[in-house]
Amino acid sequence: MLLDLITSRRVVFVGGKGGVGKTSVAAALALGRARSGARVLLVSTDPAHNLGHLWGRPVGDEPVRLAGPGDLVPGAGTAGHVDGLEIDPERTVEQHLSAVAETMRRLLPERMHAPAARHLQLARQAPGTHESAVLERIAEAVELGEEAYDLVVFDTAPSGHTLRLLALPEQLTSWTETLLANRDRSERFGAAVRGLGGGGGETDRDAELRRILLRRRNRFSRLRELVTDPARTGFVLVLTAELLPIAETMEVYEKLTGLGVDVAALVANRRSPGDAGELLDRRRRLEDEHLARLRQRIPDVPLLDVPLLPGDLVGTQALAALADRLGPSPS
Repeated sequence: MLLDLITSRRVVFVGGKGGVGKTSVAAALALGRARSGARVLLVSTDPAHNLGHLWGRPVGDEPVRLAGPGDLVPGAGTAGHVDGLEIDPERTVEQHLSAVAETMRRLLPERMHAPAARHLQLARQAPGTHESAVLERIAEAVELGEEAYDLVVFDTAPSGHTLRLLALPEQLTSWTETLLANRDRSERFGAAVRGLGGGGGETDRDAELRRILLRRRNRFSRLRELVTDPARTGFVLVLTAELLPIAETMEVYEKLTGLGVDVAALVANRRSPGDAGELLDRRRRLEDEHLARLRQRIPDVPLLDVPLLPGDLVGTQALAALADRLGPSPS
């Protein structure tokens, strides 16, 4: 079962095409692990956040308790819990650019402060600014998870956005390496100038900039190592057994494996019953055909069927019912 497959992982990404039930599956996974005693952080990276609606309580940009011991298995005494946060893209970009601006004010000569401020204002809407800022928050969430949680579950944005994010750690690490190499050449030149009697007032500034670049490189390098380590990280692809979601799932699987990300499981969500009348019976047979095609293309990844459940998936009790479909109930 799916919960068994992720028991040893520290980070699980849940993704797929929009509208297939990623948030519900991510929340049920988090709840299922918490019911067995794990401390779980559930993080939404999707700009169209639904965690608050799903749990029936406000969720913001800082962790809040979604389910504690009393919500999980009453009377069982489990120490597990689920905390949740929704990464706010606008606030994230604002914080990111404010930190950059503060660094620039410290490191740049005063005559360059105004041009730097104009540059940052343009950067606010530049391609990649949002993704870079969100990736910083993902790295922060992973670091928080290593300190205070047993598992971090990411409820991700639709597939294309998530693939861009997962490709960024390697790109940003490479970009920072290039900046560091340029700084090294600059520092060697500066040392030569100082040896000839030139000014040396930039030494502290250069050293601080190098420390900032090294910290950034190391953060993204650690994130890249974590995301591509199948012992610690897995990706769960959620789909519905329909033509377009399955076609996208095949494509995303190829891209994830190309990035070195382990796809731990496929979840065919909201499966039609085969014994509820002719219409649903015909739909079930069509779904079986689609899934057979998926199985042919991706034969080695576990595929879990989750049936169409009655009622709205809102609140701890409904999510617990879904969690029961993803793994064994707590004893």
